[in-house]
Amino acid sequence: MASKPLSGVKVLDFTQLLPGPMCTLHLADMGADVIKIEPPGGEAGRGPARTPISHFFLAVNRNKRSLAINLRANGARELILALAKDADIVVEGFRPGVMSRLGIGFDDLKAINPKLVYCAISGYGQDGPLAELGGHDINYQSYAGILEQSAAPGGKPHPGNFPIADLAGGALSAAMAILAALFDAQRSGQGRFIDVSMTDCAMALNVQPLASLHSWKQPVPAGHDTLSGGLPCYGTYETADGRHLAVGALEPKFWQAFCTAAGCPELSKSGWAAGKAGAAVKAQVAEIIKARSLAEWTAALAGVDACVSPVLRIDEVLAHPLTRARGMTVDTPLPDGGSAPYFAFPVKMSDYAFSLDRPAPAAGEHNEAVLRELGHGDEAIAALKTAGAI
Repeated sequence: MASKPLSGVKVLDFTQLLPGPMCTLHLADMGADVIKIEPPGGEAGRGPARTPISHFFLAVNRNKRSLAINLRANGARELILALAKDADIVVEGFRPGVMSRLGIGFDDLKAINPKLVYCAISGYGQDGPLAELGGHDINYQSYAGILEQSAAPGGKPHPGNFPIADLAGGALSAAMAILAALFDAQRSGQGRFIDVSMTDCAMALNVQPLASLHSWKQPVPAGHDTLSGGLPCYGTYETADGRHLAVGALEPKFWQAFCTAAGCPELSKSGWAAGKAGAAVKAQVAEIIKARSLAEWTAALAGVDACVSPVLRIDEVLAHPLTRARGMTVDTPLPDGGSAPYFAFPVKMSDYAFSLDRPAPAAGEHNEAVLRELGHGDEAIAALKTAGAI
């Protein structure tokens, strides 16, 4: 029978919006019991009050339980301490110092649970000149040198609709560090404090511009590097119907295969042409690709091993044979009784099967269940309600 690798692992999740919830989504999908601790009424990612729950929230909070609690109310701190006694992981996304001021910071929780892995996700880290500043993905990308490169030649920097620093810098980096610390805690008996700066982590992933800087002794302008448009064999080209074809034929064999299929074998040795010669080759390729629609190119290149693909819209991604064959969507119930496809947990591993065990919870949906697991009876629960804690 398939099992989930994090079955039995308990996570207290104090995060909101995207980076932290995506991190704990991965943990939940792998079997962890993630208790989402949010303010009464729910976190901001749910959407405005008295409106249907947002699709954004539904996408990143499945397989979790919700405990809605006012962390500043009488009795709230004691409740968190009780939860932390047998927790394995805490993930929070407040500004530095907030959890400590509430009396539930790393030192407070470590004192009662030495094995606890505590991860703080922030924009700029727990120390340094920007530690106290707010920010969003566009800001972290800016400080990491990513946004400056996100532009066409001569164009202005423009963020795509994929928040790189939030997801790669925040969610995935945090999950990686948490699992490493959890592994060590199981053998050493000692947890760790993990300081995840989304800017730091995004910066560490920004390898290509740094390599180019060292190679050329100066920054390479946006749109002129190997992977950003500087080569005929690597870039996007517009089709006759206003769609785009992505050409990633860096190796000569792929470029030759593309040129043969596209009917321009004379260009087969010009994939890496640079300067004026490169610009001329790109112009020729652009003219060739512009002569056919995306559907025509998709048909013409079917079965051609050339690293060329259609640039798909998100609706086309959901319907694509690759997405379906890989089981990359899960039909998710909606509050109105309908359902919608969301992306499934992406990693396949032996003796594990991803499953949607519970949809994203309503705010405070599991208050009573969580409290009773701690041994709270009716009177204790009523007292917390009277104090405004829950």
